[in-house]
Amino acid sequence: MRDFLKGVSLSAPVVTVLAAALAGLLLVPTVAGADEGMWTFNNFPSAKVKQAYGFSPDPKWLERVQLASVRLARGCSGAFVSASGLVQTNHHCARACIQQVSTADHNHIKDGFYAAELKDEAKCPDMEVNQLVQITDVTQRVNAATAGKEGDAFSAALKEVQAAIQTECTGGADDTRCDVVELYHGGAYNLYKYHRYQDVRLVFAPEEDIAFFGGDPDNFEFPRYDLDVSYVRVYDKDGKPLNTKATYFPYASHDANEGDLVFTSGNPGRTERLDTVAELEYERDHALPDRLLYLSELRGILLQFTAQGEENARIARTKLFTLENSYKALYGGLQTLVDPALINAKRKEEAALKALIDADPALKQQYGDPWAAIAKSVDHYAVVATRYQVLEGSRSFTQSDMFTYARNLVRAASERPLPDGKRLREYTDANFPSIRQRLLSNSPVYPELERVLMRMQLVYMQRQLGPDDPLVRKVFGNRSAQQIADELVKGSGLGDPAERKRLLEGGQAALDASTDPMITFAKLVDADALAARRDVEANVSAVQQKNAGYIAQAMFKVHGTSVYPDATFSPRVSYGTVKGYEQNGQHVAPFTTMGGTFDRATGAFPFALPDSWLKAKDAINPAQKFDAVSTNDIIGGNSGSPVINKDAEVVGLIFDGNIQSLGGDYGYDGSVNRAVWVSVGALKEALAKVYQANRLSKELGAH
Repeated sequence: MRDFLKGVSLSAPVVTVLAAALAGLLLVPTVAGADEGMWTFNNFPSAKVKQAYGFSPDPKWLERVQLASVRLARGCSGAFVSASGLVQTNHHCARACIQQVSTADHNHIKDGFYAAELKDEAKCPDMEVNQLVQITDVTQRVNAATAGKEGDAFSAALKEVQAAIQTECTGGADDTRCDVVELYHGGAYNLYKYHRYQDVRLVFAPEEDIAFFGGDPDNFEFPRYDLDVSYVRVYDKDGKPLNTKATYFPYASHDANEGDLVFTSGNPGRTERLDTVAELEYERDHALPDRLLYLSELRGILLQFTAQGEENARIARTKLFTLENSYKALYGGLQTLVDPALINAKRKEEAALKALIDADPALKQQYGDPWAAIAKSVDHYAVVATRYQVLEGSRSFTQSDMFTYARNLVRAASERPLPDGKRLREYTDANFPSIRQRLLSNSPVYPELERVLMRMQLVYMQRQLGPDDPLVRKVFGNRSAQQIADELVKGSGLGDPAERKRLLEGGQAALDASTDPMITFAKLVDADALAARRDVEANVSAVQQKNAGYIAQAMFKVHGTSVYPDATFSPRVSYGTVKGYEQNGQHVAPFTTMGGTFDRATGAFPFALPDSWLKAKDAINPAQKFDAVSTNDIIGGNSGSPVINKDAEVVGLIFDGNIQSLGGDYGYDGSVNRAVWVSVGALKEALAKVYQANRLSKELGAH
């Protein structure tokens, strides 16, 4: 059950707080089939790969791949691709930065961006890049701290031990990030230590018309013709390009061919392949339909806003893009769940593991009936979910940047003075640097869009909670949603980073003295929001976490750790081959060509090519491979992952999955699930012949 997390930006506070505690639950999995699995670096099935493909990634190879791969903290993946801190990722992963460095006069989403010289590289206001440098097993310490505890006591103990481990790991250094990662949903805990980089600058981005050629109709489809790439650069503390001479992937000299073995290293978001039947049924019947209805309403509001002028369309484009992408992905997941075959198979697997426990008196005494406890927690969540989602979750006021700033300031003032282990998780010493970066960034705030979003959320809250709800009555009084939104946005100074800095550094005294209406509003709703959160943490997440651990331990008795854990937006490796598939009785070839792009173009959005491509048509090799598919097991969060060969050279860049892969949250079908990526040859061809990006081509060894 992921109603807690569905559709939430992975940088949002709720994810930081609940990522481990609310991550879906475990049932008996079948051992992963060929090419299936998102494997951790410290448990990669090298022997299995060798048996299938004749190549065994050794520890040295895996370490090299780990250090060359990066995570974009707001929800994507990437890789170092030069000796000077250059990171390859997707256009849609960097588009927040691209929009942030744009203005009404210079729309880099529409027109693209290229820094011809190092000095022209543009600082991304709130991008954070993480490089995993160490993995440590901390399972025994976590289990010892939570043993014998239930509900609030379990939740508090888990929070305290995680904060302690993370604080010890960072040693107070802001440039180190440490996350206690829950694996097998309570069966194991690993400490991931990262280098944290927050000086990240935009180097190159193509025009949106080629980065997202085909638009929503082609999204999650294949064949594709997209140059979904951006390059950013990581800088060190001295303001110089980071030295990554020993930790980068070089570009391969030639493209991959059909049948070639390829690997991806990235940060898949959150899968639910190991959920219990109770969770999957809730997801199918409530969480996904509710989320889709909300996104439909928000999409309509944004489309209306964008239709009111070119500048409105520019400032709302990134939010609308993200929303439409989420909607299509979630709808595909729902179609997977409504097929009774999946849940029926899960029910049989779950019954088999339950029978194993029931047949062993010692196990039965130790674990009891964890499935019943989980089902009861799901029932409880069904009762409180609406209030939780509207006030604290993914359907809350955090759609507004100004409200998010206000909430973070209000909570930082009250949480930061507490002992580290007593704080909300996102305000611990280990986690707070990400929030501080966003609070102090010079990312633009658009009052017109803020008013629209606040009005929509106020109307949504009133409708979902009811006009007689005490909080709703306090918020509205005798005012309309439009009046409240106008007052909050017009009277707030939180669009100014200097004001946010003053309030952050002033602490509780500054917040108490503030008359900013958005701060006042955040305070007004915060008690109810935190109450909803604590209820979920104590009566849902704590119950699920504890009992999921029991199920995991039983699973280990059957399969050990030969089964990969569900994805947790932490670094993973997958393997597969370049391979087409069958769809509707037709064979889908594994490659498209750059020449085919011009054949598909109609001149009308979303199949209109930018002028740069039309002008370069005669220079481009029409036979050059453009986009490709492979059997690598990926999901959302893998966007920006490098596709590499066995020599750890880049042969491609993941940017999507096909329509069949949208059920990847719940399972993997190697006959049709495909990762979609840009070929390295197309990247080289475009940089050299379309954009004449000579400095960048030379740095990539592609000139």
